[in-house]
Amino acid sequence: MSDKIVVKNLSKIFGKNPGKAVKALREGISKDEVLREQGQMVGVYDVSFTVKSSEIFVLMGLSGSGKSTLQRLINRLHEPTCGEILIDGKDITKLNRKELREFRRKKFCGMVFQNFAILPHRTVLENVELGLEIQGIEFQKRRQRAKEMIRVVGLEGTENSYPDELSGGMQQRVGLARGLAVDADIMLMDEAFSALDPLIRRQMQDELLELHQKMQKTIIFVTHDLDEAFRLGDRIAIMNDGRIIQTGTAEEIISSPANDYVKAFVEDLNRSNVLTAGSIMQPVVETAFLGDGPRTIQRKMRKKGLSGILVTDTGRHIRGYIRADELAEFIKKHGDIERIPFDNTLLHEAAIIREDTPLNEIINMYAGHKFGPFAVTDTESRLKGVIVRGAIIAALSETGRDDFGNGKDFK
Repeated sequence: MSDKIVVKNLSKIFGKNPGKAVKALREGISKDEVLREQGQMVGVYDVSFTVKSSEIFVLMGLSGSGKSTLQRLINRLHEPTCGEILIDGKDITKLNRKELREFRRKKFCGMVFQNFAILPHRTVLENVELGLEIQGIEFQKRRQRAKEMIRVVGLEGTENSYPDELSGGMQQRVGLARGLAVDADIMLMDEAFSALDPLIRRQMQDELLELHQKMQKTIIFVTHDLDEAFRLGDRIAIMNDGRIIQTGTAEEIISSPANDYVKAFVEDLNRSNVLTAGSIMQPVVETAFLGDGPRTIQRKMRKKGLSGILVTDTGRHIRGYIRADELAEFIKKHGDIERIPFDNTLLHEAAIIREDTPLNEIINMYAGHKFGPFAVTDTESRLKGVIVRGAIIAALSETGRDDFGNGKDFK
């Protein structure tokens, strides 16, 4: 996946002498000291990151952390104090106003805001086609495109309605359809769902993920809600005081917080919604093969102290699970035979899950699991690791609670 956006050492100072503020920051003066001593506000300071093509990249932080300022710098709604913003390799900080306007038309789908920003005197159809109208697209073509996007976001039948006739969730869909209608590469969404009721908000998150799967836009999504960030983001950048503290996947941030600030930020998050099989699995210490005899398999288990063993073919595709107690009984029964033939009745069906299976699903499956570990496989169905009961307990115990957040031990 190629880099769509590359930001290098980007800063934004609001004030009459931004160069002086940047110099002070480089000398170790804090954001608060710059404001107190110089009367200048540090919006963003020395930020660097990349966004991959077709990625949902979430800027996450509390109010005043700089996340919205950073997003507005990316399409130069705010002018940077210093730094570079490369989009498809082109540094947009060097574009003049005319060049920037043309570049925005080609690359940006516009912004989807918290307050919807739809025009009350225009119908749904007229609002959705607004961006195309500004671009000078011919009437019939833009109307057809607007109708198509209204259908995509599930608003068919509302084309001639006005915003005050729609629910909050429907109004948000209008804003989303308007952004998609422009059909550019990058969509900027600033607290797009935070004004919605929780149930509608969850529905809009689902719809955004579904639309992203179909349309593969590169999305920069701003939110102050940690659950929303971790649910939507392929990667998340956590911000504080105008700087990015940590960038990574939800699992990386949960498993390895960069500092005490990030650790405190995520400590109340339900880990079972974020962690996956791949993040808690353990290495496979030993496997048996279809060609191994019963005594060979028994020696393998005894050498590693195993109560059971996974059986694979030479390509590490799982063929079953053998219990040590049943194998010992089988060998004892056929002890007078020098070369005991393998009996397929020894093979139990193994519990197999994919690397990306969420921990909360694993917990639910474990309740009906009789014996043996969970075998974790990759996209090619090859054995990658195992999950035992202790790994599940350990993953949950780092928050001091079970998957329901009620402080009980996982049974």
